Amino acid sequence: MANLGRMRMLRRLVGLVVVSLILGAGSLLAQGKADGPEFDVKEHYTKYEYRIAMRDGVRLFTSVYVPKDDSKAYPFLINRTPYSVAPYGVDQYRTQLGPSPDFDKAGYIFVNQDVRGRFMSEGTFVEMRPHIDNKKTKSDVDDSSDLYDTIEWLLKNVANNNGRAGIWGISYPGFFTSASMIDTHPALKAASPQAPMTDLFKGDDAYHGGAFMMAANFGFYSFFRPQDNPALPPKVRVPFDYGTQDGYEFFLKAGTLGNLGKLLGGQEELWLDQVHHDTYDEYWKSRNLSEHTKKIHCAVLTVGGWFDAEDLQGPFTLFHAIERDDPGIFNALVVGPWVHGGWYRYDGNHLGRVNFAANTGDYYRKNILFPFFEAYLKGDGDPKLPKAYVFETGTNVWRQYAAWPPKNTVGKTLYFHANGVLSFEPPKQEATAYDEYVSDPAKPVPFVSYVAQTVPQEYMVADQRFAASRTDVLTYQTEVLQEDVTIAGPVSPKLFVSTTGTDSDWDVKLIDVYPPDYPQSKLDEPRPEEKGKPRTDVGAPEFTMGGYEQLVRGEPFRGKFRRSFEKPEAFTPGKVEEVSFAMPDVNHTFQRGHRIMVQVQSSWFPLTDRNPQVFLNIPDAKASDFVKATERVYHGPGQASGIEANVIVVGEKK
Repeated sequence: MANLGRMRMLRRLVGLVVVSLILGAGSLLAQGKADGPEFDVKEHYTKYEYRIAMRDGVRLFTSVYVPKDDSKAYPFLINRTPYSVAPYGVDQYRTQLGPSPDFDKAGYIFVNQDVRGRFMSEGTFVEMRPHIDNKKTKSDVDDSSDLYDTIEWLLKNVANNNGRAGIWGISYPGFFTSASMIDTHPALKAASPQAPMTDLFKGDDAYHGGAFMMAANFGFYSFFRPQDNPALPPKVRVPFDYGTQDGYEFFLKAGTLGNLGKLLGGQEELWLDQVHHDTYDEYWKSRNLSEHTKKIHCAVLTVGGWFDAEDLQGPFTLFHAIERDDPGIFNALVVGPWVHGGWYRYDGNHLGRVNFAANTGDYYRKNILFPFFEAYLKGDGDPKLPKAYVFETGTNVWRQYAAWPPKNTVGKTLYFHANGVLSFEPPKQEATAYDEYVSDPAKPVPFVSYVAQTVPQEYMVADQRFAASRTDVLTYQTEVLQEDVTIAGPVSPKLFVSTTGTDSDWDVKLIDVYPPDYPQSKLDEPRPEEKGKPRTDVGAPEFTMGGYEQLVRGEPFRGKFRRSFEKPEAFTPGKVEEVSFAMPDVNHTFQRGHRIMVQVQSSWFPLTDRNPQVFLNIPDAKASDFVKATERVYHGPGQASGIEANVIVVGEKK
């Protein structure tokens, strides 16, 4: 049972798609609900395997599934991955091939490729290989040149193609989609980057607000190791042995980031790259794909999830970069109430106890993604989709906007006040114009109230009542709302703070507080076979949804980066300083009868690494460097801390 528990947590950590694509995308889809009768891929497709030479001579392993019906021509639909195109062998088939079962039935030439340096492809793997804007020789290769060369080969060597190609991918394959569509091949007509890593330091997997996303990255790099290629996947994958089901205990006992690297058994190269590049240096800047999005000539549909714990920011960064750099192309954004890759397999009906009241995943797959590729790869290029197709949580409805963020908003600030009050009214002179708490790195604030080995995807909407009871968490909330308040777009804390240390984290959480009479979750209802039966023993404590404090958005910020991510600066103990930053976008309605809450704290463990609260190079910190600090958040006139947000104008939702 312990091994089973570890494997479940690993799957949650590295994301639905990371593990599933190692086993083959079709394997994952086969585990979901089938749409109608089971479709036999082997009956309808013939599989081929090729080693396609790139311009520098490196050969990339590529599996191609071609429809057996040769009475018409088909477009290519490509997926490039570092997670293996398994199963290998022309007689070994995936059970499903495309982004949804509709694609398999509609007929495409499905192309799956191991990227450079991974599994059966030759070459050297480079983490988020930087794009080369001006390629001067055949040795100047990147993912855009690799896709270009691949499409050139496919057009000439695979029969019955219609001269059009599309590409899609989720998470790391989402990055490869984004990177590959630059300098677009003329045959590439459509691309769908989904949960794409765009800038790892600024909001994607590695760092958020300068704080290292420790638990997720350790779990990923204990699994994603350097390889000697070409090589088949191992027959048996042994997950990392944490020695406990309690990640809080594991990471606290490990102590420092330096100690964690030693636990990876000599295969910590990729992990160390993430840890030791702890400022926005050239390593990260060269990998910021949003600085290289010129010369995209295909239609782009970028997809993300409001509750994506890994790559929530990437879709927004990419979408806005394309809007800036590539006017004239179709460029649209889709965001639903999903975890990382959840739109690919899950129903999207609920996340934990938070209900979305519909099969949002199926709606997206049938009404948004499938029509997009059909229109550009087989039809007239008009998918009849808006600029932004976003799900509004709280009210649980899809919204269509002509821009994102929508234009029908007004900027408002939720101000902190004395006695834990939160209000749209600015503060007046108060006797005590600050609140304070002691932050102790030896007892950091946990990010969930239950035992979790790594990063449960539910944490993005997790109940925060446990945190509100801690003395090292400040809590502010509004009165009961008399009308709906809808926030659409980025959420930007603006804090006036001081610390007795020389560095500190400022973790801010935006929370929806449910009314006390809120209905119970269906997940907590008695099983049908138990209804009406007399109780035979004492049950577990009842979970109540009344007063549930749903996390809507939370984000850490490392204070030393308050002026620059390139050049951190120490705090002067006791000096009041402004700390302002942007959290990822939301589209959420706080309904009438609910309250809006904001929590502020200085640790969020082990989601992020601990701040020693002393200004130093944290990856090299020793256990003795971690000290307590008294943190103050000010809320008087001239030092009015709060949360800035875009509020939808009443009656103008589209």
